[in-house]
Amino acid sequence: MSHPNPRSLEAAAEQLAAALARFDGVTDVRDGYASGKPTLDIELLPAGRALGLATEDVSRQVRHAFFGAEALRLQRGRHELRVMVKLPEAERRRIHDVENLMIRTPDGGEAVLTQLANLEPDRAFTEIIRVDGRRVLAVTSNVVPEIVSMSRVRSVIESSVFPQFRANYPELEIGYGGRQRKESRAMDQLSVGLIIAGVVVFGLLAALLRSYGQAVLVLTAIPVAAAAAIAGHVLRGSDFSVVSLFGIIALGGLAINGSFVLAQEFNRLRQAEEMGVHTAAVGAARRRFRPIFLTSVTTFAGLSPMIFETDPQALFLVPMAIALGFGTLLSGMAIVFVLPCLLVVHADLAAAWSRKTIRKMGDGPSRLVDDSA
Repeated sequence: MSHPNPRSLEAAAEQLAAALARFDGVTDVRDGYASGKPTLDIELLPAGRALGLATEDVSRQVRHAFFGAEALRLQRGRHELRVMVKLPEAERRRIHDVENLMIRTPDGGEAVLTQLANLEPDRAFTEIIRVDGRRVLAVTSNVVPEIVSMSRVRSVIESSVFPQFRANYPELEIGYGGRQRKESRAMDQLSVGLIIAGVVVFGLLAALLRSYGQAVLVLTAIPVAAAAAIAGHVLRGSDFSVVSLFGIIALGGLAINGSFVLAQEFNRLRQAEEMGVHTAAVGAARRRFRPIFLTSVTTFAGLSPMIFETDPQALFLVPMAIALGFGTLLSGMAIVFVLPCLLVVHADLAAAWSRKTIRKMGDGPSRLVDDSA
């Protein structure tokens, strides 16, 4: 959280920490504000300036009286000793001693400190963190996944608390750090990599299948697999995270593999065995059903111990296991039943387009002959 006014920033951080503390399962809430040790701020009065004093002169005399002024340095062997001169310990124990400190003026006179300056009690900050030149406070907490989900805490905070902050503190800026910031960075980096990988995969599929249309149909396995993985998260009651996205990326490769093999079998039946479109689609689905079904079931069975794992040390891997397990099981069945239908539609459209093209080519010369006649 960032705000130009430190007091407003502290108040907003304190309110956000209080809002987080009201959630069950949210622990170790900290508002990021460390008050530090008590201090006295010295502000020179006009009376002190009239006597020729400056703020630096008063501060230096106060420092010398309570911390000490270096009077002498002595060399003792390899060590150098500094001799400091300051008030006796009995005269520098209380705030009263500071208020009644005698300050020397440039003309040689003396005056009590409170007659020359105001002393305002305050606290020194333990640390001041700045990001891009703006002072920030980090409100932190831990979430117990067994009690409450992080996504729920975030949604409630964004819907109920942040609007109040924007109304009460117009210049307040709020950003996510920690796990949320890492996830956003990972998403930005993954988006570029996924685009490049998608273009490469599409090129390979188009070259192997010798059809841009069938390559697009094979790539439809990716959204089907993603929907299946999300459905698995809903069924399992788990939060969707970056780890889940990694699982979906791996799942996309498995889904494309199954779709590609089915499309290749469809083309083989049409070309080698000279089957019709509908017969080839049914035959490809029947022949690839068993391997795809066994692959889906065995993958889900192998990942099921991790999917239903309750050990806190392994919970961060559960979303990836859910995406792979449920996604492979559900998307495999969807591909077997949906992709043959898409291949039939694509073949019918391609045949209709070919007939239309041939008809246009046949009509062209006849019109020319008629026109010439």
